[in-house]
Amino acid sequence: MGKKLLLKDIAKLAGVSEMTASRAMRGAQDVSEATRQKVEKIAREVGYVPNRIAGALASKTVNLVGVVVPSLNSSVFPEVLSGISSTLKATPLKPVIGVTGYDLLEEEEVIREMLSWRPTGVVVAGLEHNEAARTMLANADCPVVEVMDVDGTPVKHCVGISHLEAGRDMARTILKAGYRRIGFIGTKMPQDYRAEKRFKGFVEALAAEGLSLADQELYSGVSSIETGHKLTELLLARTPDLECIYFSSDVLSVGAYMHCLSKGISVPGDLALAGFNNLELLRGLPLTLATTDAHRFQIGQKAAEIILESQSGERPAQVVTLQPEVTTGQSL
Repeated sequence: MGKKLLLKDIAKLAGVSEMTASRAMRGAQDVSEATRQKVEKIAREVGYVPNRIAGALASKTVNLVGVVVPSLNSSVFPEVLSGISSTLKATPLKPVIGVTGYDLLEEEEVIREMLSWRPTGVVVAGLEHNEAARTMLANADCPVVEVMDVDGTPVKHCVGISHLEAGRDMARTILKAGYRRIGFIGTKMPQDYRAEKRFKGFVEALAAEGLSLADQELYSGVSSIETGHKLTELLLARTPDLECIYFSSDVLSVGAYMHCLSKGISVPGDLALAGFNNLELLRGLPLTLATTDAHRFQIGQKAAEIILESQSGERPAQVVTLQPEVTTGQSL
């Protein structure tokens, strides 16, 4: 282990007092630009990392925005993170990420750890939390923004889409295309509350037209192309006369498409497919699959904007609802 660098070492190398070095590192306005650049240059060259804990004790917050998401396995939540990062890029604030694995107890621990650092703001995926987590978020002395979903009661601020309405919209689209023997495949259910809501909305819209699902497969594991392939094969073996399958994610619908290609099943001639999320993954396929755009990047941007706006003082709670957009592609 090398010798631990202290702020006084940077000050000595820069030829300034420790107080001036500290203020320069914090970007204080009463430090000249030349001095600030000199101190920062030396700090970079010697690999000095400031002690943010000490800074937090003095200022009551650190320049971190806690982001709590259930998974990083697909591009769903990374795209939200990209929206947050793009908005914070020109500011001193930086996102720090915690992953919960769709486990509410783990989410509670992640939120507790995040808040213990006194962040400038917290972004949390979803509206469903256990009582302890919800209480911590409600009592947090920083802006809290729940994202991805508006079907529920937010703690404070909220940005997302209605997943109930997204499910209804896709059901109406599928019915309009003339399909009546319809199946559903979903993963991480019931832990994925947003997928569960889409499923509920989908079934409700079918029922409004006097229809019910011909078959369904609710899988507790994670989404993957392989899972989509296997579950589609399973569903079709059980109910071979299905006309259309709606999936809880695009990753699954891509797996279903791979199964159809391998078995010579025409899409949409023999079987129509529809997913959710409008993932970048869909762009490389020879056939455009039906999906719903959930505006993940824009959700991240707006969440970060709310946190930045709240730095000048507490703002009234905002609920920002974006409209899910169905794209039929070539698979319906």
